Amino acid sequence: MKTPTMVVIDSGGVGYELQISLYTYGKIEQLKEARLWTQLIVREDSQILFGFFDVDERGLFNHLISVSGVGPNTARLILSGMTPQEVEQAILSEDELSFKRVKGVGPKTAKRLIIDLKDKLLRTGSGAAVLGSRTGNTARSEALSALISLGYAPAQAQKAISGISSRFTEKDDTEQWIKAALHELAG
Repeated sequence: MKTPTMVVIDSGGVGYELQISLYTYGKIEQLKEARLWTQLIVREDSQILFGFFDVDERGLFNHLISVSGVGPNTARLILSGMTPQEVEQAILSEDELSFKRVKGVGPKTAKRLIIDLKDKLLRTGSGAAVLGSRTGNTARSEALSALISLGYAPAQAQKAISGISSRFTEKDDTEQWIKAALHELAG
């Protein structure tokens, strides 16, 4: 059984209900079989399983729920309103507006997400550029990662990449993106 917010996984004749994001649903909607990564949330009065299409989404979910005031349902709403890559890019580029568009996330929560997770994502190496290179190996996200690695602030790097994005496609060489972005930053 599959709905946009929940799936039932059959494992050895036992059905497990997993709460999922719209991102995961979009990935599994047409599949007859799928492997999902899970996270068990234990509360005083319940135990809830959350399912994720890939390990990166699950890792980001765990980062989100580590922020004070963000519970599993809010994290799922965030991952339903934005792709994991968009969430990480919003955090790294300090884009509060993207979070405010998600139902249940106000200005204080958006700011807290960015403050609490920006350094954590950069420190663990799971920033948006790294996620993008694992899931799509895109030149744009690799260039963003390179700029951050060179010491540019994520917001500054994102602005430079956005400034040149109309001149390049994902099929262009990463080196071209980096050179143009560096020129943009020097400009």
